[in-house]
Amino acid sequence: MFICKDATGRCVVLKQALPYVRLVGPEWPMTEDRARREANTITAHTKVSPRHVCNLIDFDADNHALALEDLTDHEVLRTRLNDGGSHEDIFEQLAQYVADVAMGTSWYGVSEEDFRRAAAAAINPELCNITEDLIFTEPFLGGGRNEFPDSIAPVVDRLQADSEWIAAGMMMRHRFMSTQEAHIHGDLHTGSVFVRGTGAALSVKAFDSEFAFYGPVGFDLGLMWANILAAAVRAAMLGETDRSRRLLDAIGSSWKSFTARMRQNWKNRVTPEKYPDACLELWLAKILDDGLGFAGCEATRRTVGLAKLSDIETVPEDKYPTAATAMLTLGRSLVIDRSTRSFASYLEEMASTLGLHR
Repeated sequence: MFICKDATGRCVVLKQALPYVRLVGPEWPMTEDRARREANTITAHTKVSPRHVCNLIDFDADNHALALEDLTDHEVLRTRLNDGGSHEDIFEQLAQYVADVAMGTSWYGVSEEDFRRAAAAAINPELCNITEDLIFTEPFLGGGRNEFPDSIAPVVDRLQADSEWIAAGMMMRHRFMSTQEAHIHGDLHTGSVFVRGTGAALSVKAFDSEFAFYGPVGFDLGLMWANILAAAVRAAMLGETDRSRRLLDAIGSSWKSFTARMRQNWKNRVTPEKYPDACLELWLAKILDDGLGFAGCEATRRTVGLAKLSDIETVPEDKYPTAATAMLTLGRSLVIDRSTRSFASYLEEMASTLGLHR
């Protein structure tokens, strides 16, 4: 990543794909073609949600490099949350972004022929394989790159001996691998969002979409919800009960924002004669079911697997076992019970687990 300025002070950010996974190093090789896929994703998402996407200025295919708008006046959302900053309307705007992408790149937003071509062009096997391993395989089956302290080992051992939980997790893996609904971001956590300002001046921009592919819409929502949950757990561990409660409320309000935007966009579907309004309601129900399940998988992975969340890792040492256990307990419930429980009941369980009495 390079920040380049000209003589007048104007700035552009250059992002180059290295031939390996940056988080690990050269011992984990990775295709540089992911830069092209990210450029294509930014272009596709900008068409349907320009307000919430980091602008692509140019793409150099030979050097696997993207020229992106300068967002150095923004901050990473996770940093703001960890510092106790405002989150008002951020997740609601992200939900609108997910809805715009969901409708605008699905077979409801483009012709079925164009949808198939776009889905084929966005295939991303190497990055999807990373997701499948890190979120769905290693946390559930053990081994791999998992790492966690002894203080939560008994909880993890019980989970990884729980055949019901493992089966539910593998079914979420199957949903991830087999569902082509829209051109999703694929890695929509709080470390992949830039924010600036508050209120009317709030700017929310998704970035780092190199994991994008045509997949289940609920995956983007689920990752976002699990990261909100982590922020709420952190706040509770720090004794900030009102903030923790407001963060949990943001999970519910983001779903309301998502469904409202989906219903608004539904009016512009390309073939209304094929798809009556009942189709949208059925789709929304499936997206919610997926979102809850994927949130549970992400909550587990971010606690025991590779690339943990600073939200949880930096709580006071004596609070860590409680924080991590809350993530794992709620993660299990989200994966196993999502089809038999209401969304509201999950929000109540989260509040109860964190000692937030309403």
